[in-house]
Amino acid sequence: MASQSTSTPDDFNIFYSLEESNNETSQLYQGLTGLRNLGNTCYMNAVLQCLCSISPLVEYFLSGKYVTALHKENGEVATAFAYLMADMWLGEFECISPEVFRSVIGDLCPAFTKKTQQDAQEFLIYVLNELHEALKKSCKRRCYGNTSTSREDRGTGSETSIITQLFEGQLSYDITCLACQTTTDKNEVFTVLSLPIPSESACSLQDCLECFFQQDTLTWNNQIHCSFCGTKQDAAVKANIGKAPKMVIFHLKRFDYQGSYKRKLGTNIYYPLSNLDLSPYIYPLFRKNPKYNLCAVVNHFGYLDGGHYTAFCKHTLSQNWYSFDDAQVSEIPQASVQSAAAYLLFYSCKAFSVPTKPHKY
Repeated sequence: MASQSTSTPDDFNIFYSLEESNNETSQLYQGLTGLRNLGNTCYMNAVLQCLCSISPLVEYFLSGKYVTALHKENGEVATAFAYLMADMWLGEFECISPEVFRSVIGDLCPAFTKKTQQDAQEFLIYVLNELHEALKKSCKRRCYGNTSTSREDRGTGSETSIITQLFEGQLSYDITCLACQTTTDKNEVFTVLSLPIPSESACSLQDCLECFFQQDTLTWNNQIHCSFCGTKQDAAVKANIGKAPKMVIFHLKRFDYQGSYKRKLGTNIYYPLSNLDLSPYIYPLFRKNPKYNLCAVVNHFGYLDGGHYTAFCKHTLSQNWYSFDDAQVSEIPQASVQSAAAYLLFYSCKAFSVPTKPHKY
């Protein structure tokens, strides 16, 4: 494979034409293309590699299905993403430059064009949101976020896209007034679950999940206004997964902020590579596909104000695991996937099939 930069498209409104190749050597490297670091862009490269490992998402863009759903007024990100996924998946080059995609994202969010380290989780949520906005079927604006910052109902469920179909789940909160014992329900959609880390030494992903889904008591400034009591009251809140997504992404909250005090939790968190059972947290009426298999990991090495991101991804064709460190791609043993640096975990409830061969359109 030659090392070559991605060509810059002259017009994002022109459909991307893919040349079919019968080169067996090239096919061996499909989905194993490195990304050049453009100056502290390892956070972006790691997230993009994980998204490129999600075959249903890649196939949607490579097949050209995205074109018919594209909103022209804000379709630049989705089109640039399609170009990039094609270059990354076809395996024609050892590494490519994500400069065009970064430029398009930077036009909307200038922070991502600065040569400073950004948070991979924030970048992931931003990209998923922009892709959804470009491909949604309805025109009503919705807001994506992680569930650690808000308990608001973020949408009516009327907007659909490849992003909602793959990544969107729903949390259901049972809120009980401790004065009158009246229980009310509240729903919230999510694309990423931000999990607390209950230990500084070592714990498991199940420990993090149990901590997130345990009953919480709202007091003092967090009291709810009970419509039955007519005043603010203490309340007990219990969350369940009302709708489980096909792809569940866990954000491990390693960065701890308490006022001006900041630190990174280096806790070694054990996470299963297969058969992650979410059934204890799914509301009984919706216990469907509760077991998930790991398909990608974003790692963060270093400290709070600096460091380096890499990705581990399971290859659809070979079923082997690979490390993606910017331009460097290398196969790793399955035992190495368990990492104390894990920051984002991508799980799928179904085994991925190989994306269909792209065609001209």
